[in-house]
Amino acid sequence: METIRIFCPATIANISCGFDVLGVALDAVGDEMVIRKTVAKGIFITKLEGQELPMETSKNVAGVAGLAFLDASDYEGGFEIEIYKKIKAGSGIGSSAASSTGAVWGMNELLGRPFSTLELIRFAMEGERLASGVAHADNVAPALFGGFTLVRSYDPLDIVPIPSPEELFATVIHPQIEVKTSDSRKILKTKITLKDGIKQWGNLGGLVAGLYTKDYDLIGRSLEDHIVEPIRSILIPGFDQVKSSAIASGALGCGISGSGPSIFALSKGESKAKSVGKAMKKVYKNIGIDYEIHVSKINIEGVRRIN
Repeated sequence: METIRIFCPATIANISCGFDVLGVALDAVGDEMVIRKTVAKGIFITKLEGQELPMETSKNVAGVAGLAFLDASDYEGGFEIEIYKKIKAGSGIGSSAASSTGAVWGMNELLGRPFSTLELIRFAMEGERLASGVAHADNVAPALFGGFTLVRSYDPLDIVPIPSPEELFATVIHPQIEVKTSDSRKILKTKITLKDGIKQWGNLGGLVAGLYTKDYDLIGRSLEDHIVEPIRSILIPGFDQVKSSAIASGALGCGISGSGPSIFALSKGESKAKSVGKAMKKVYKNIGIDYEIHVSKINIEGVRRIN
């Protein structure tokens, strides 16, 4: 195989109570990439459509992740990459992670899978380092493993895939503003109170338990963030209204997707997720902010090959 075309899913990171450790892959939205082997050594971005992003290898997250992969491999050649961006940069649904994971996953497939998924995450994290200044894995892990993932540890890197209940759907609304991950990290506190920590740990454990036991009520009760959301929500116009409208429409819970400005809600069943989406859209229509919205089942496969 000399060429591969792939789908790279959008992801929701943090999922309220799991800052930098929880993430989930979506099925309804993602980038497409074409990767091909070259005789020339190196990573070459040959086409980039959909977004105004750097094509220079060292300034593109796919290029940086690809270089990390290439440096660790025995392959004597290189790779050309075409990127078709469907996920807007700065949207909060893993745009940089999609490009980073797509690059390393596709290269690994073309070389006969010399690296494990965990090793691919390490390479993809270098793309995240370029994008945000921090090599976090809460987006790249679900993009590669599929479904929900927990980053149990960063040193050593330890990723735990978590099962997803069949009827769980995500609704994500993206107000058409940009919040850079690097900027949204700067406003966060570096210390928390023990009281807030205890609340957060309880919710994180409750959410993981709810996902394993398919207890939708427990999932809903656990979707609370006492640490990051109160700070980051001030960067997102209409956040409180969107959240209250989503909950009133039957969502299990609602919060900030990644660093924002996208807002996610989880619901039991597709019809409920669509109803929640209508309520979320109404808020932004009333305050005059353009938006994009996605209703998606959970992507349990992660990055995948397409024809």
